[in-house]
Amino acid sequence: MACPHVAASNLSKPTYADSVYREDCTQCFDSIDDRAGLDVCLKCFNGGCAGDRNHAKLHSAARKHPLVVNIRRTRKQVARDEPPLKMTKLAIAAETEADRYDTTLTVKCLDCGIDNIDMTDTAIASTVESIMSANTFSRKEEVKAWEQELTSCEHILTLQQYPPRQIESQNLGHCSKCELNENLWLCLQCGNLGCGRAQFGGVGGNSHALAHSKESGHGVAVKLGSITPEGNADVYCYSCDEERVDEDLGTHLANWGIILSERQKTEKSLTEMQIEQNLRWEFSMTTEDGKELTPLFGPGLTGLKNLGNSCYLNSILQCLYDMPSFQQRYGGGVESPPDSLNPAEDLETQLLKVGDGLLSGRYSKPDSDVIVSEHTPETPHQKGLQPSMFKHLIGRGHAEFSTMNQQDAFELLQHLIKLISRSNHQSSSGDPTQSMRFLMEQRLQCLGCKKVRYSSVEQDSIFIDVPLEKLPAEEGQSPKYRPVEFKECLDRFTAPEVVELTCSACGSKEGFQKRQLFKTFPEVLVVNARKMTVENWVPIKIDVPVLVPDEPFPLDPYLSKGQQPEEELLPEEASPASNVPAFAPNPEALAMLEAMGFPRVRCEKALHATGNSDANAAMEWLFGHMDDPDIDTPLDLGGSGASTESAAAAAAADPVKLAQLESMGLGGPRAIKALKETNGDLDRAVEWLFSHLDDPGESEETVNAGGEGENKSATESGSSTLPANFQLQSIVCHKGTSIHTGHYVAFIRKRLGDEISWVLFNDEKVAKVVDANEMKQFAYIYFFKRV
Repeated sequence: MACPHVAASNLSKPTYADSVYREDCTQCFDSIDDRAGLDVCLKCFNGGCAGDRNHAKLHSAARKHPLVVNIRRTRKQVARDEPPLKMTKLAIAAETEADRYDTTLTVKCLDCGIDNIDMTDTAIASTVESIMSANTFSRKEEVKAWEQELTSCEHILTLQQYPPRQIESQNLGHCSKCELNENLWLCLQCGNLGCGRAQFGGVGGNSHALAHSKESGHGVAVKLGSITPEGNADVYCYSCDEERVDEDLGTHLANWGIILSERQKTEKSLTEMQIEQNLRWEFSMTTEDGKELTPLFGPGLTGLKNLGNSCYLNSILQCLYDMPSFQQRYGGGVESPPDSLNPAEDLETQLLKVGDGLLSGRYSKPDSDVIVSEHTPETPHQKGLQPSMFKHLIGRGHAEFSTMNQQDAFELLQHLIKLISRSNHQSSSGDPTQSMRFLMEQRLQCLGCKKVRYSSVEQDSIFIDVPLEKLPAEEGQSPKYRPVEFKECLDRFTAPEVVELTCSACGSKEGFQKRQLFKTFPEVLVVNARKMTVENWVPIKIDVPVLVPDEPFPLDPYLSKGQQPEEELLPEEASPASNVPAFAPNPEALAMLEAMGFPRVRCEKALHATGNSDANAAMEWLFGHMDDPDIDTPLDLGGSGASTESAAAAAAADPVKLAQLESMGLGGPRAIKALKETNGDLDRAVEWLFSHLDDPGESEETVNAGGEGENKSATESGSSTLPANFQLQSIVCHKGTSIHTGHYVAFIRKRLGDEISWVLFNDEKVAKVVDANEMKQFAYIYFFKRV
């Protein structure tokens, strides 16, 4: 019988802006490769699994969209006598999906229960064809992964060149400040030749081109060896600190006697070297005798596919979902329908989807597409789950995580903690990030009158600086560094230091002794290990082994004892705030940063953000926050400083922004809370309002109360009960010279049968670790579990 729902009102064709979810379910990782296939809605293009979980039917009932096209894909069996080609950005095999798979399409009505609607119907055929020809949601993300969008800038567009002259062209000449004759950069403004930064693969460089830019103020340079007759070349703007495009490159080069048609490319471009570097930064998947590590499968042993530089995300997710609080909150499956009518855009739904995918074991099985031969392991690794929807959702609107470039795994962790803690937690298990929170207590004692002041702040992680001490290097070998005990790093982190403050009680300018200790301990302690140094003005990550005990160890000595009976507290501030600065930058670190050319305002802000202890950590922070809109806004050094809560409350009470939201029809208590949650960012506040439709908001009285509720919750974070024994549970490791390049993996302590063993999560590859030495050298983030 004919289906009464086949009508124009139930059919739509996707536009370029629409997301078409025709690869995997928006609520679980069941996909078109499963036996039941995937049902794609013909009205809104949601993908729902057609198997026993019935997510397609749940969507259809919730949205009143009855018609779907079922897509089922099966792998063609193709004999292969040679090893498969490794995918690279520079050489993509021409094999298409049609060459690898057979695809079956069936149109169904989930309301009527009809499984074979006539696909020759003109309206049906046209809609299905549009859906199948549209870019899938994940393909849009892949396009970003393989493309780097370069633009010009004001420094190129307004370039004023010196009078023309001839420079040594094809033979390249040499650097004006050293004898290097490769990796040379031509200043397009004055014609100076300077060597670039040292590059991966042994390419030399002393950063003299960068030094020239700093000395002269000339911003734009081109890498001579990268110039092609077609006019392609590496153009870099030191003023913007970005790779750029020069549309008038031929004219600008001709000013220095360089004719494009006569050039030949002699060196790799920056993009080519970056790809080569990322391909080589791989963690060993073999034992010392060359045998492949044995792949593992099962619940909690599921890999994640690399979406193109997404290993930093994969590693963090593996460690988070190993935590009991995340397993309790998100490990119960995704059987019930989501509260949101658009599950791909709902954070809680996507967190549940990832939890089900990683923890259930449902998808942890050998890749059936791999044809076993002498070139592959006896047991293929997993295909890996593809967290495209989750990555898009948590990166939306973020300057870094919305891109497909490699990012800092620790910054992502902090971003996820913020998003998850603000999400609607309707489960009885509540906020899973609460187990990571604790209180640090700071003690200040005047060196003159000996009076003290105690203050505490809630944190979810700590930074530790790893001391860098070079060992005598053998000739021709790269330098190695002294292994450091983890306890030594903790001792440095909690050591007393003297800060320059004026005492409000006695007026002494001798300063204060400052020390920070734990007031409470979390269930899971997250530690970020800073291993940075500066070479030729460039921050370099150093691989220093940090020795962490395998057995539980106590943190009891690092617990603050609080105010003692004999201690007298400093009085509350009675003098003007400006007389008692809340922050005095470390003078030695400040001098080092200013010597590198950073403005004082930025130096102070970086030192404040990184604990005021180390120039390397501050410099790394600066390089990661150059584009912050408030980077040149001076720190408020008055009194005890405005708290984050106070700043958020002030932003929420901004009458101008409230009026703007009211003009959009978004006023009231919800607008106040939206501005508070987004620190006054109007665009993010609008996004927050639409993603928290059920949140009642809060009144101005609540905001003006100064965040008392926040302080109350802070006192409940963590526990001061002793003993406080912690054991290393998981690690995010990184190989590469910078946290924004290279490769991230996770090592996690797992129970395998009757034994406890370390397991390597290298994107989709999951394997038992035989030698754990590698993880100690490249560890970047530690997760310690209280035992």
